[in-house]
Amino acid sequence: MDPTKIPIRASSQEHLDIEDIRDDLVILKDGSCILVLTTTAINYGLLSEKEQEAIIYAYAALLNSLTFSIQIVIRSEKKDVSNYIKLLDQAEKKETKEKIKEQIKKYQKFVKETVAKNEVLDKEFYLTIPMSALELGVAQTLTSVFKRKKGLPFPKEYILEKAKTLLYPKRDHLLRQLSRLGLKGRQLTTQELIQLFFKIYNPEAAKLPMGKPAEYQAPIVQPIEMIRSSVTEPATKPEAEPREAAKVPTKDESLRDEIDSLVKKSI
Repeated sequence: MDPTKIPIRASSQEHLDIEDIRDDLVILKDGSCILVLTTTAINYGLLSEKEQEAIIYAYAALLNSLTFSIQIVIRSEKKDVSNYIKLLDQAEKKETKEKIKEQIKKYQKFVKETVAKNEVLDKEFYLTIPMSALELGVAQTLTSVFKRKKGLPFPKEYILEKAKTLLYPKRDHLLRQLSRLGLKGRQLTTQELIQLFFKIYNPEAAKLPMGKPAEYQAPIVQPIEMIRSSVTEPATKPEAEPREAAKVPTKDESLRDEIDSLVKKSI
């Protein structure tokens, strides 16, 4: 192996269960897929007694209507209020009335003291709908598992097509049931899924701003080779384009020319 070429392998990615994220679906390494929904929340404590009972009955109806498994995930994250404080600063500078400026300053002080004394948490609610790899084909899936073959048991295009057929009706049913609870749910896009898993696996780096969707298209980094060379080769000038070689007549062409000249002379 050339010592100047050091292969970089994404070894940490081998420990993740995610194979790829495409078409708003998460493909796992065993061939199974996951569809993720995000939903709003209800302040249950502020509801009246009758409203609370209605919510309980609607939630019970949702659970009883399910013929497939789901997973409810509640994710808590520390809220960053620095941008909100900057907005208050800007509002204070733009304000011309002194009384309103004083109120903005008091409110800003209150927010800072609240954040200093207590942790402000932001809760996110997710519903995941899985598709088992056995639904793709029992024989080939079990063969790949027991023989420990690397890679997916089926092509990605087939897995995605099968997953959409199986998961989309379940998604629509779950969204209808959530609307009865007064909740608004929607499916996470590919970009949102990448951001979500990035925050989960990189909690410290999650505070950094992520790039635009056009700047990255895939969640998995492909292995590349980094070439390290202490000697830089001088740039070579591009060779001049070869001139077209003179056309050399063949024997048949020369004989045909002689016949044509004799015919012209005879005429």
